[in-house]
Amino acid sequence: MIATPEPDHDRKAELTAIDQSKSGIKGLVDAGLAKLPRVFVHDHLNLNIKSGPAPDNVNIPVIDFAGVNTDSTRRAMIIDEIRNACMKWGFFQVVNHGIPVITLEEMINGIRRFHEQEPEAKEKLYSRDESKKVTFNTKIDMSQTMAAYWRDTLTCVMAPNPPATQELPETCR
Repeated sequence: MIATPEPDHDRKAELTAIDQSKSGIKGLVDAGLAKLPRVFVHDHLNLNIKSGPAPDNVNIPVIDFAGVNTDSTRRAMIIDEIRNACMKWGFFQVVNHGIPVITLEEMINGIRRFHEQEPEAKEKLYSRDESKKVTFNTKIDMSQTMAAYWRDTLTCVMAPNPPATQELPETCR
């Protein structure tokens, strides 16, 4: 769907300015953003819909990886559970995956530390070059989609060959 342009709104110029700042969304906020940039306004959404808790009958799929590497029958069941969750929900939660909780917590803390850095530290990684293994950018679509996403992203491509340790932000090592 294509956004209807406003006569006094230059969407491309606004997106380009945000992208060229290399400070991300958090950088805009930290700099004292007084008004939400027009490109982030989703006029097409029906905001009259009341939100609230999910209905009781909604359960995000939880897939238990116990036995995935030791039992071929269980492995086949897990694969079917993943397939079904992807087709019906598009996402799922994995338990018993073998990654220690402390590792998961430190990953989250590292990302938080990265995003809370001064803008100058993040600018070094700001790029839209998809050939790089580690990049930081604001997820904006320069095409005429309805509205831009209010989201900064640190991307670390880990497979098939992970980046060298020195390529990762210090806060995430």
